[in-house]
Amino acid sequence: MLKRLPIRFPSDPKRVILQPFSLSESRLKKVIQRVISISEKEVEIFLKDIFLKFSHRHKNFEKLIFNNYSAVEDYIENPGVLSRKRKLLLGAYLSKEYSIEASALFNPSIVEHPDQEGVPKDSKKIIMSLRATGEGHTSSIGFRELILNKNSDIKLSNVSRFCVLPEVKNYTAEKILERRNIPSIEASDNDDLTDSNYSLSFPQDSLLSERVIFPHSKSEIAGMEDVRFVKFMDNNHSKYYGTYTAYNGKTFRVQLISTMDFINFDIETMNGPAIKDKGLALFPEKINDKFCMIGRIDGENLFLLQSENLYNWSEAEIMREPEKPWEFVQIGNCGSPLKTKEGWILLTHAVGPFRRYVISALLLDLKNPAKIIRSLNEPLIEPNKSEREGYVPNVVYSCGSIIHNDHLVVPYAMSDAYCGFARIKISNLLKKFK
Repeated sequence: MLKRLPIRFPSDPKRVILQPFSLSESRLKKVIQRVISISEKEVEIFLKDIFLKFSHRHKNFEKLIFNNYSAVEDYIENPGVLSRKRKLLLGAYLSKEYSIEASALFNPSIVEHPDQEGVPKDSKKIIMSLRATGEGHTSSIGFRELILNKNSDIKLSNVSRFCVLPEVKNYTAEKILERRNIPSIEASDNDDLTDSNYSLSFPQDSLLSERVIFPHSKSEIAGMEDVRFVKFMDNNHSKYYGTYTAYNGKTFRVQLISTMDFINFDIETMNGPAIKDKGLALFPEKINDKFCMIGRIDGENLFLLQSENLYNWSEAEIMREPEKPWEFVQIGNCGSPLKTKEGWILLTHAVGPFRRYVISALLLDLKNPAKIIRSLNEPLIEPNKSEREGYVPNVVYSCGSIIHNDHLVVPYAMSDAYCGFARIKISNLLKKFK
């Protein structure tokens, strides 16, 4: 009943971002002095070679390397006498490339695109988010634009080899208080909150596939992992939310991304005693006037979280413990629940022997989602022979699916090496529930 689609998304090491190359103050001053000491003719020769080798790999290349020069201009005694070419050469020495997908591309989620203009009847434009991992196992968030046709076949759209980073602005403490509707913040938490709560703005003319959300705050400097996007509806108004794991190299926590258009984003912290472990997924609407999330707050079992405040969570009740042999180690969600007339379809991941990950599903009550109506007696997707080899073997994993034309369409990662899709008719899936 389940059909694997032929389209696959491998990682592409050619997708690089341009970043500042940080040096200690003493080394920085030496590099500056060396570049200043060469002749203008040498500057022109070296700069021409740099543009030949690197400018075709980045949008707005000259602006980017000039920005990296500007960041260190205070270390130059008399910057006004330097030619623009020498400044650009300095900027080049203080730049580096980072290949965001060099190690892996995995753990996708999909949502309906906010702009459906020009899409054929019975088709739908969708956005796929992906966890991209590069040098040092640092994870960032990338995107692809896809078209689902009337038969729920997949076509990739508007692909670019470029990567574009956003402009970043940190929140003030006052803005954090305003958005959370709370009177004050503990002084000890102030620095962390102003560092970890910020906004992102991408160029309006950038393509979706070019936009990269790269770690910015100290809490996520080692990775932004496994974002689970959902289109959230409230009083006929829609907004996109994504929960993700912020990792600083030692500890992790769950944070929230929100956007209306996938051009401008807000990154914010979540707190409360129920915000524990990884992999929280928000329901696409309030239930009984409360926000609801599915999570695995003890590292093993499935919980329902409820709150009247999107940023603060204290209520959690256990829904299910591992019951099947293929889930004896732990269970968790594979993205936000999907609403049908029969109930909420919740895709789950489960871990069994040899740390083998499979994807299964539960059917939850519409009004009381802590109540499991039915479940599957066997996994929906298991890693087959062609999917079990990769960066992390024996794993299939998803961070969010979609229902389109009576099909459940599931994007999933295969052993953290590449991504693909599977689909099944909703009616057939419902028949499989026991």
